[in-house]
Amino acid sequence: MATAKAIGTPGKGILAADESTGTLGKRFTSNKLACENNQENRRLYREILFTTPNLEKHISGVIMFDETVKTGQTKDGKAFVKLLREKGIHAGIKVDTGMVEMGGTHGETAT
Repeated sequence: MATAKAIGTPGKGILAADESTGTLGKRFTSNKLACENNQENRRLYREILFTTPNLEKHISGVIMFDETVKTGQTKDGKAFVKLLREKGIHAGIKVDTGMVEMGGTHGETAT
């Protein structure tokens, strides 16, 4: 209950930083960042997000991608989850692995 209340703090939101490797690559291309979609560039992108000054004044929770939770850290070696916790921000993980067709339907999908 305490976690749900903290995440639902009025005036704060949840940052969806759970882009998959492929989706983040498309973001790099569509924004003309002209950077290669590799683990280091994805790490740098997320570090910029998570180290934004005063992020904790506006964000109560972050949804993260599996790669980010397992290997994500700042250039100084601090895990992203630890960094966010120190700011009072809850970190969660995206649990779906993509769309799949549901059996017995006519093309309906679920995650």
